Amino acid sequence: MATIDLTSYLRYMQVTILRIFRKIHRTLGAFLFLFFFIVAITGLTLGWKKNSNGWILPATMKGSATNLDNWKTTKELLRISDSLLINKVDKSLSTQLDRIDIRKDKGIVKFLYIDNYWEIQLDGQSGNVLQISQRRSDFFEDIHDGSFLDRYFKTDGEPIKLIYTSIMGISLFLFTVTGCWLWLGPKFIRNKKKDSSAGNYKIKHTVYSA
Repeated sequence: MATIDLTSYLRYMQVTILRIFRKIHRTLGAFLFLFFFIVAITGLTLGWKKNSNGWILPATMKGSATNLDNWKTTKELLRISDSLLINKVDKSLSTQLDRIDIRKDKGIVKFLYIDNYWEIQLDGQSGNVLQISQRRSDFFEDIHDGSFLDRYFKTDGEPIKLIYTSIMGISLFLFTVTGCWLWLGPKFIRNKKKDSSAGNYKIKHTVYSA
């Protein structure tokens, strides 16, 4: 009846797992290199958005009054903002809003448009335009999480973003785990070999001494 050397079997399994992890690591790196590169660049860009002198994220201006009672209505301000977008920026742009950002402490209202990520900041009290600029940070954010594809194809519920972030999250997790084992695995195997060699030496030394 054949006997199994447990130590040799465990070493074989460790080497096999190391080879599998190396293959997974290389495959993920080869297929997802471009996506990892995009995520890294856009993530770095977003990290610097508030320190870009307004190029990535437009600076928030300051209005003349913080008392909401003295402000124009949101409807009035929106009418002014839409007019500015068409007459001052580009007549072909859509006035479809992405969101309205009210900054009471700054005395301003930001109107953020879907088309080309334009932002218009108005004084809440006078309605005067304080700044017209593009929010490049929103563009980079949409690339970072894949939602720009949902915007392009006009999907409901952002299914592409959900699939993309799930794939990238799982892939990054596997990439980290396999990379960690590719670094620790060989060290672990070498230490096992040293311990095994030391044990054999002690056994032989005891036999010879006897």
